[in-house]
Order: sequence, then C-alpha cells, then structure tokens
Amino acid sequence: MPPPDDGADPAKLAEWFDQCAPALALYVRQWLDPAAADDVVQELFVKLLSQRHLPRNAKAWLYRSARNAAISHGRSFWRRKRHEQVLARQRVGLFDARPDDALDAAEASKAVAQLPPEQREAVVLRIWSGMTLAEIANVTGTAVSTAFARYRAGLAGIRRIMESSCKKENQSAQTPPTRR
Repeated sequence: MPPPDDGADPAKLAEWFDQCAPALALYVRQWLDPAAADDVVQELFVKLLSQRHLPRNAKAWLYRSARNAAISHGRSFWRRKRHEQVLARQRVGLFDARPDDALDAAEASKAVAQLPPEQREAVVLRIWSGMTLAEIANVTGTAVSTAFARYRAGLAGIRRIMESSCKKENQSAQTPPTRR
C-alpha cells in the first residue's frame, strides 16, 4: 500500500478496505468474536476517512488501531460482565424462588439465556430494568410494536423452554429404575 496523500480520498480508502479488511478482521479475531471484529474493522475505516491528514503508513496505522480497539473492546466486555455479576449477587433476582412460587430460579435463568438476542434484550429491559415498551423501542432503535413483539415472543419462549424442562423432569421421575 503506497503512502497516502493528505486528505481522505474515498475511492482510495475503498481500495484499501478491499485489500486490508479481511486480514485485519482475521487479526482482530484473536481478541473478539467474528461479528465484533468486523465492526471494529469498519469503524477503523470510518475513522480513517474522517481524519484531516492520513497517516504516513496507513497499513501500520490500521493494524495498530485495530489491535488497540480490539483490546479496548475486550476489556470493556469483561468489565461489563464483572459488573453484571456483582449486581446479580447483590440483588435478589427476578426468578429467585419465594415460598409460594413454583418457579425454579436456575431453570428460568437458563431459559432466558437460551432466547434469541433480540428477545432476551426485550425481556431483560422490560422486567429487570422496568422500562416501558416505548423506552425499549427507543433503546433498541425499533418501533414500539417490534419491541412488544420481541417481548411477547421472549415470554412465550421462556414458557416453552420451561414447560419442556418440566416435562422432562416429570418423565424421568415417573420412570422406574431398571434393574440388571
């Protein structure tokens, strides 16, 4: 890749993107999953396009920036995960069993984790965060009807998963042990 002139030429950047993006994404996958790696690479090229003066060695700049962004993204992910775990331990969870509930907290949490990401997000925002459907739509960038549909589908999914789990438990409890 030849050294760039001052100013970002979109056609030249598109050519560099075609040449470098696959290798950059592969490099970033050392730290991130494929989707996040692709996002990081795209963000780097947007950042490169917005610079007043392009770096002297664009390829080196891209790889250094990709590495820094990937490590930063990974650190943010683990900080967020630790924070969520601390909050979960400090607060009584939604699915913690009370004496009059027949709901198993561990099974309910597993059911939520099995939902597709959009449904899980809607359920968590609605139930744990206490957000309205309009607020959820605003956060997710969707229509209120879409937020409602995802929330409703998420609850149905939890119900289906938990009913399936209960049926399996009942079947295994009713099957007499075999003797050899």
